[in-house]
Amino acid sequence: MHYTELKHMPERSQSYLGSPCILRLDDETLIATHDYFGNMKHPSGEAGLTSVYHSYDNGQSWENITHIIGAFWGVLFLNKGVLYHLSNAQEYGDIVIRKSLDKGFTWSVPTDEKHGVILRSGPGRTFPNYGLNAPTAVCFHKGRIYKSCENIDFIPGEEYLWRPNRFLASVLSVPDDADLLDAASWTLSNQVPFDSRKLPDERLHYPYSGWLEGNVVEAPDGTLRSLMRIHLPEYNKSAMLQLSDDGKTLSFDYNTGIIDFVGGHSKFTLRRDPVSGWYFVLTNYTEKEPFANRSILKLAASKDLLRWVDLGVVLRDESGLEPEMSGMLTGFQYVDWQFDGDDIIYLSRTAYRGAHNYHDSNRITFHVIRNFRKRLDRSAR
Repeated sequence: MHYTELKHMPERSQSYLGSPCILRLDDETLIATHDYFGNMKHPSGEAGLTSVYHSYDNGQSWENITHIIGAFWGVLFLNKGVLYHLSNAQEYGDIVIRKSLDKGFTWSVPTDEKHGVILRSGPGRTFPNYGLNAPTAVCFHKGRIYKSCENIDFIPGEEYLWRPNRFLASVLSVPDDADLLDAASWTLSNQVPFDSRKLPDERLHYPYSGWLEGNVVEAPDGTLRSLMRIHLPEYNKSAMLQLSDDGKTLSFDYNTGIIDFVGGHSKFTLRRDPVSGWYFVLTNYTEKEPFANRSILKLAASKDLLRWVDLGVVLRDESGLEPEMSGMLTGFQYVDWQFDGDDIIYLSRTAYRGAHNYHDSNRITFHVIRNFRKRLDRSAR
């Protein structure tokens, strides 16, 4: 398995590496970010520390250029030549945005609603608990910018018990010509719960089913969709929600909204190829128990967002572990990626060779899929 390593944390540190994000800047520099979880906690959750990296040789080597304090689950994007980082201030904390005018070396500081604080969460996991929940697609559509987010309705006394059924889906959006640091510029959609009992297929009914980590994309008919990770008794599914152009109304059809997917039980990032018009996703395909399959990363594609074609494995464990042990100790997960000419470049939150389990990732790794459209030519056209 060939990769370039941005960061490694020793197992004994009990600090783990999460939320990788990658972007190519206008001058061809690659910029990357990730955060930390594990022993970075204070009483209300993960503290919120993000590291920023540059690569000047197309990912062959990386330089840590700075750190951002008070940034967790962040995503990078460019708007009109300006670099932004949208994140939580900490786990389920305020949603904040920063901008950089020097390629990420320095960043604005979110101080109030006029200067980068977009939404305020309640203190100590009291409602509302907004979460960007790691980088997923930022969508540009008809003069607006869209990014999925969630609100989490914790049960008193169980604030640290993770249950997907407590996630309320929503979307943040803003005009692309507005002041992005002004909270008044932003719109938060309605917040949509998921209730598996409303699904027509009774096999999918399960009290703890839920959704999170959506990807807003423009569908072939020009309308907006959000494809979400979903936890159901059957695997390899996704939930497809509809979003109005003004970003105010998010809706879900229980009769048609659950689609067959490649993966979908773990976070994925989905984008539309401007060359072929097909949608591509890097995803953890699930064959057995969900915990055991973040050790397999696949590329998949769709022409219409509804029917997905498996384009094969792009990353798997090569340590020699038996499959069951590999599934317990290895994870290529929470991948963020970009189209890069004929290639796809991506970062993985990687648990590999020394991680004490698949979830608690000890590395951030950079990878390239060469000539990715050739896989589409062989498998899907």
